[in-house]
Amino acid sequence: MVLPPISSVLASLAGLVAVTVWRLRESKRAVTLKKIVIPPLGMATGFSMFIVPAFRVPWAWAAAAFLIGLVALSIPLVMTTRLERQGDAIMMRRSNAFLAVLFGLAAVRFLAHGYFDTVLTVQQSAGIFFILAFGMIVRWRGKMLVDYRGLAAVGAEEVAQG
Repeated sequence: MVLPPISSVLASLAGLVAVTVWRLRESKRAVTLKKIVIPPLGMATGFSMFIVPAFRVPWAWAAAAFLIGLVALSIPLVMTTRLERQGDAIMMRRSNAFLAVLFGLAAVRFLAHGYFDTVLTVQQSAGIFFILAFGMIVRWRGKMLVDYRGLAAVGAEEVAQG
């Protein structure tokens, strides 16, 4: 196995720490429709990296990465994220398992990079992992959106009956 450069390892660890801190802060604030929808929309701007030829990968690879993220790797995120109504607000219930999932996914990413960096350029590897992460986020946030709308509808019914 070829180990990635130390700068890549440090950048990955910094990203992991940032996502962990963000997730912990996110669970203390009410969930809104904007907070569910904006992250994947903002992340979608990253597809602009493929304007640069060095980042381009075959369509089949891109589709496979997206589907692996969407179908397989998003499952732990979906299973460890629960929304619940607290009064008038919809909150994300904190799950200790979620942090374990984040660290597990980071480990998978680190180990996979060791392999992919031997067959792809650094830029192509970045593109593949971006597409994979986007697939994970789309399914995770999609499930959150469905749950949010269900809880919001129940709250609206209670207010109407109230």
